[in-house]
Amino acid sequence: MNEFANFPPAILLMLGALLVPFLKPAWRSIYVIALPLAALLLILQLEEGQSWQFSFLGFTSDPVEFLRVDKLSRAFGIIFSLNAFAAFLYAFYYKKRTHHVAALFYIGGALGTVFAGDLLSLYVFWESMAVSSTFLILSRNTEAAKGAAYRYIMIHLVGGLLLLAGIILTIVQQDGSIAFNGFDFASQNHAGTWLILLGILVNCGAPPLSAWLPDSYPSASVTGGLILSAYTTKTAVYTLLRGYPGWDPLIYIGCAMAIYGVVYAIMESDMRRILAYAIINQVGFMVVAAGIGNEEAINGATAAAFCHILYKSLLWMVTGAVLYRVGKSNLSELGGMRHSMPLTTIFCCIGALSMAAPGTCGFTSKTMIIHAAEYKEELAAWLILELCSVGIFLAAALRMPYYLFFGKDRGIRVKEAPKTMIAAMSLLAFLCILFGVYPQPLYDLLPHGVDFHPYKPAHLTIVLQWLVFTGIAFAIFRARLAPKAGKLVDFDWFYRKGSQSFYQAADRSLNAINAASAKFFIGTVAKGVSNFLESGGARTACLIMTPVWMMQGLDEKEVEDRRQAFFRQSKRGAFPIGVTTFFAVILLGMLSVIFLVER
Repeated sequence: MNEFANFPPAILLMLGALLVPFLKPAWRSIYVIALPLAALLLILQLEEGQSWQFSFLGFTSDPVEFLRVDKLSRAFGIIFSLNAFAAFLYAFYYKKRTHHVAALFYIGGALGTVFAGDLLSLYVFWESMAVSSTFLILSRNTEAAKGAAYRYIMIHLVGGLLLLAGIILTIVQQDGSIAFNGFDFASQNHAGTWLILLGILVNCGAPPLSAWLPDSYPSASVTGGLILSAYTTKTAVYTLLRGYPGWDPLIYIGCAMAIYGVVYAIMESDMRRILAYAIINQVGFMVVAAGIGNEEAINGATAAAFCHILYKSLLWMVTGAVLYRVGKSNLSELGGMRHSMPLTTIFCCIGALSMAAPGTCGFTSKTMIIHAAEYKEELAAWLILELCSVGIFLAAALRMPYYLFFGKDRGIRVKEAPKTMIAAMSLLAFLCILFGVYPQPLYDLLPHGVDFHPYKPAHLTIVLQWLVFTGIAFAIFRARLAPKAGKLVDFDWFYRKGSQSFYQAADRSLNAINAASAKFFIGTVAKGVSNFLESGGARTACLIMTPVWMMQGLDEKEVEDRRQAFFRQSKRGAFPIGVTTFFAVILLGMLSVIFLVER
């Protein structure tokens, strides 16, 4: 039992995934729900300081550590496994084996990343996430999913190579140590740590390498998009909190992410792409917190990640339920869904309000980051985060639910979401409200002691004011914010168009070189060699014999007649004996000269 108590939950999910193909569909659905529940129970009994490590064949000065338990890793492990339980409950209707295997490996990779105690195990689990998540996208088996998966893996291969190069350089800088703790900005600011940071920021969805997120997540299946939304970006946030607290550049990067996500979420019309851009915005808050780096900021980022998974998964469940029933995701084609799906409408409102409204988990978590920025006198960051809170509430909490459920009724009538979907949404909606009304259990999970009181009158008044202001602004500009058909141009335009231009340029230039080479070598050189091999000997013989004929007193016409006749004889190899003897003598003379020169 003690051995099992130290067993890495990541390995539990990955080994468990291997049994999925052998189970019947009904048992398979139950099994994939029970597996993350077992991982959750395992994580809940983990205590700080527990580890699971082994020596890496003596090649490193530190052991490879697949399990490092402290309050930071434990908090992320709890929400990862809890969300997996809810996601598989939601996906009870989905029987595809490849999807479940890929999902379990992906979630296992995320758990492995947050419990990794060294750089090598971090990299192994990090890359396992990239591979398994690609198959999770591909499991939808549409042309759009295949294209998105291809672009997704290309971007993440780049991120993985950056991470690997940084790890190698960092291990060299650390005299062979593979330890993964906080990098000090003053003393460990070198190429290795910067490359690791760049690899992490790819998974964060930091612009300009961010378009993979709104490209791939909405292209996945209903449950695939739900599962993808929770793990890749949050493991990146965890890694920043673990390795890069207090790195000032992260403040500016996080602010850029927050602004970028808001702008695109306001303009987007596809409901799942809106949520994807909202992820970039919300992760930007957490990146800012990592840059601030004090205890309150780390607590705020951890709490924000925890709660963001809850309410954003709830919203992905809502949009997935609509997509499952209707088969459409563009808001310009939807509206009035409250008539057919009243329970889903309620859950959508709870998830939307949970982004910031008092009484929900977003209010008791994300505001910790804003308060930390204000406390550290990062006034520009504080102002940007406040404005972006208003913007994302407008885009994802007001605009999307309104046009999906309360906008123009387009006469779409379908059944309410399946019962297991309702059960999963009920669980997450309950937790969103619980941690909003009574946040202490959440605060007890955070890495540091919490001295933050979200319901102070001054703070509560400010938040209520900008929420009311946002609602008035939406009512005034509602017509301008109406969704329109079409697709936004994002940063992926550069590598989509750029790759086409590169292919065309390479096609034209390289094929032009091929054509010129073929013309020269095949049309000229090879042809010349062929002609020489065919008649070169005869022409040379004629050239040698021409002075002999001229010395015989023959005129030009007779010499030409002799040359043509001799040429025909040479090609046939039919020479008079005397002529053959003459050439043999010349050849022997030349060999004799060469022999004498060599001596």
